Amino acid sequence: MTHALVTGGCGFVGSNLVDMLVEQGYTVTVVDDLSAGKKEYCRDDVKYYFEDFKTLLTDGSLVEDIDVIFHLAAEARIQPSFEDPLYTCENNSYGTAVVCEYARQNDCKVVYAGSSSYYGGVYLNPYAFAKWHGETMCKMYSEVYGVTTGVARFFNVYGPRNPLIGQYTPVVAIFEEQTKEGGPLTIVGDGEQRRDFTHVYDICSGLIAISKGEWAGDVFNLGTGTNHSINQLADMFGGEKKYLPQRPGEARVTLADITKTTEMTGWEPCHNLQDYVKGVRS
Repeated sequence: MTHALVTGGCGFVGSNLVDMLVEQGYTVTVVDDLSAGKKEYCRDDVKYYFEDFKTLLTDGSLVEDIDVIFHLAAEARIQPSFEDPLYTCENNSYGTAVVCEYARQNDCKVVYAGSSSYYGGVYLNPYAFAKWHGETMCKMYSEVYGVTTGVARFFNVYGPRNPLIGQYTPVVAIFEEQTKEGGPLTIVGDGEQRRDFTHVYDICSGLIAISKGEWAGDVFNLGTGTNHSINQLADMFGGEKKYLPQRPGEARVTLADITKTTEMTGWEPCHNLQDYVKGVRS
């Protein structure tokens, strides 16, 4: 039975991944400091450590026999990274080094949650830079130490447990809440920026597919290969639109090329954005 450690396993993607892993017969251990995750997502059949993953992986208190680490814990938003770049780099760059070093010492795989922000430019904001640096850390540990590492670049994740974090809430979740409240749909900028929206269940199945291979820092896009403008997304929800000023540091377009991911892992996305929105509205 494969034993998986999920950092950030009480968060949006992490908790959904934990559910999928358990359903597929994995033994699962989670570390989450609950800075963004929620205890309400915890399961009775999973072991939890509620602390900083960097501490757990360096102080010797984790005595589990781990086969694969799904490293999802991170400072996960672009705009907050402008306010505290050091914290962002500590978690997303140095933190990945900690995970890879643990994997080196304990002979386990790493699947790292990268970001599609790479394609907008790694110097566009501290978040994109630090996530990319985490990718290069994985590559270095593979090349120098032979650690098996795979990088998954997420494209605009939505779905159950979408985080509600004020102005930094992902746009699908914002529109869901605004639709429930009967208010206008708030759109940042002109609404013509395009995003490849990917269901969280597809992200989780992609992470598991990557974990089954032997990689050396290989990068795998997890998206749909189709994108929509924010205006088109708003039209799916229906209702009045309200436009807000453009924010700095955000890419104009995201669109995943998933050819390599499908060819090398057999993974393909199964969920449709329009069907999801219809379900929300019904």
